[in-house]
Amino acid sequence: MAAPLDMEPSALSLELLPTDPLLLILSFLDYRDLMSCCYLSRRLNQLSSHDPLWKKHCKKYWLISEEEKRQRNQSWKAIFISTYSDLGRYIRYYATLKKAWDDLEKYLGQRCPRMIGSLKESVREEDLDAVEAQIGCKLPDDYRCSFRIHNGQKLVVPGLMGSMALSNHYRSEDLLDIDTAAGGFQQRLGLKQCLPLTFCIHTGLSQYMALESVEGRNKYEIFYQCPDQMARNPSAIDMFITGTSYLEWFTSYVNKVVTGGYPIIRDQIFRYVHDKECVATTGDITVSVSTSFLPELSSVHPPHYFFTYRIRIEMSKDALPEKACQLDSRYWRITNAKGDVEEVQGPGVVGEFPIISPGRVYEYTSCTTFSTTSGYMEGYYTFHCLYYKDKFFNVTIPRFHMVCPTFKVSTARMVSGDAETNHNEYAVDEDEDSTDTDEYEDRRRVLDIPAPSGRCPRHT
Repeated sequence: MAAPLDMEPSALSLELLPTDPLLLILSFLDYRDLMSCCYLSRRLNQLSSHDPLWKKHCKKYWLISEEEKRQRNQSWKAIFISTYSDLGRYIRYYATLKKAWDDLEKYLGQRCPRMIGSLKESVREEDLDAVEAQIGCKLPDDYRCSFRIHNGQKLVVPGLMGSMALSNHYRSEDLLDIDTAAGGFQQRLGLKQCLPLTFCIHTGLSQYMALESVEGRNKYEIFYQCPDQMARNPSAIDMFITGTSYLEWFTSYVNKVVTGGYPIIRDQIFRYVHDKECVATTGDITVSVSTSFLPELSSVHPPHYFFTYRIRIEMSKDALPEKACQLDSRYWRITNAKGDVEEVQGPGVVGEFPIISPGRVYEYTSCTTFSTTSGYMEGYYTFHCLYYKDKFFNVTIPRFHMVCPTFKVSTARMVSGDAETNHNEYAVDEDEDSTDTDEYEDRRRVLDIPAPSGRCPRHT
């Protein structure tokens, strides 16, 4: 018999819904909404306390592993809440920075173990608050979050933030701990409200983070300072930009390290950038090039941009023994951003005449300067065979580009009119000849090759 038309269906009650579909719905909620459910009804309070619901949030936001849970002997929900009470303000950044630190420690632990020993333990929240009170500026949360994981490193060599070496110039940047950074906080003209992030005990070089938008800087921008050598105003400090935020600056550096983008040489991280396409093979010999910009030896005014390059020459291990040869000379074709070309030819490389044989590698570092913010080099080496001394051949050096980071021109100079500027863009000024200076080099690294005697003079 049909139901009367005036009968209405009974209201659907939350208490009557089955548990499994409700738990499935709750599994799609973020931690904020899941916590809010605790206050809506007794049923939702019980269901939102279901421990597996909190497992994914612990893994997502705090990177808590199963092993760590066992060690802490707490429920997933208890772990999430206790961690949130301590680090909740950093929930946007913590997982990204913690993963970066974990990846870096794992990578360096296998390749640079003594560097791991230089890392400091985390700081407390009240320590960071005390620094803010001391300098009178707020620290960005991503910076604070990183120091809740590791308080930088001791002032030692090698520096965590990379090294660079030439024969008469060496740089190794430490990641400063919070107290040392606060002690170097700047209020002078040109660097107002800037906090040092790194420091090199050899050069005095630092990377700074602007804590306020003053003197033409963006808030939290990270940069190398570059004093204007032509300005009468001592506050005229140009900037080579290295990051737009601490998170971007630190994680992009770590990514370069752990993916092998920066080579590990003699237990140090060297900040040479290698383009995988920048490789040329001639017969059994392969030449590859990595480059780096050196801000501490560069200036915007006068325009002088200093680049170093590291060249690897390797003979295939499958080559026949009679393919062994010795490098006699080099030829460079150097082109700046204006298209001006300079040709350089000279004996050897960095005063040496390396012998290359099957499976052997020769590496050396040299440098060049440009009056423009970018340029490229290419050329060839001339070798002679050791078994057939009258046989000479050329080996191609692939074209490699060098580009200065984006820079900002000092507002002090822009206001005073000391010189013409193109702010926020790459500047191109009066041209000067580029220079292939093979005299600048780090100690060469030769694998199983006897050291050649003698040294040829600088030839550009």
